[in-house]
Amino acid sequence: MKDKPDILVVDDDPGIAQLVKIYLEKEGFTVRLSDRGDEALAEFRRNPPDLMLLDVMLPGVDGMEVLKAVRRTGSIPVIMLTARDETFDKVLGLELGADDYITKPFDPKEMVARVKAVLRRSGGGEEEHRTLSFPGLTISLDEYEVYYEGRRVDMPPKELELLCFLAEHAGHVFTRDELLERVWGFSVRVESTRTVDVHIKRIREKLPGREKYGWDIVTVWTVGYKFEVVTP
Repeated sequence: MKDKPDILVVDDDPGIAQLVKIYLEKEGFTVRLSDRGDEALAEFRRNPPDLMLLDVMLPGVDGMEVLKAVRRTGSIPVIMLTARDETFDKVLGLELGADDYITKPFDPKEMVARVKAVLRRSGGGEEEHRTLSFPGLTISLDEYEVYYEGRRVDMPPKELELLCFLAEHAGHVFTRDELLERVWGFSVRVESTRTVDVHIKRIREKLPGREKYGWDIVTVWTVGYKFEVVTP
């Protein structure tokens, strides 16, 4: 993370974009603006920011497609901006790998607080300095990285945080609602529980053959998930 975190704000409403820029710069952030999805993707590929604030409705390429492309090639935190207070938008964004969402109109001070919180969770803060180690697996909160079988695994912040949370509470079963509240920091009912399933599936795919090391991410049917360690 740079001394001055770099934020890419992607919104085709110049009034909102400028308002966000003013408040973030006041807090010491470097801010770049883009008003098109395709241009934002080009900017991301040229010079990845520390965090992206991404509107859902954009010309060129919409926000959901931008998010998909970002998640295919990188793991920077992404906060979605949406003018529609609809569960579908929120759930879809979360399933695609968004770290948070903000519904317009929003309080600029709350927006700044959300940005700081997501950056802190993704490695920008100093209060979390710990490493979790299991056979074949290391989760570094200092570097915000996961290593499996000696190789770095590319995990977006929410996947890493979910894996870390379960591993920190090995043996404890959590419901999907509990994981949404504890890892994402909020709860969107009913449809959003699938968000947890999607993230668990992606984590498992990135850690193949983990059972041979004596641990696994286990589905507890009708309840939820747990990180299970088998004692030899």
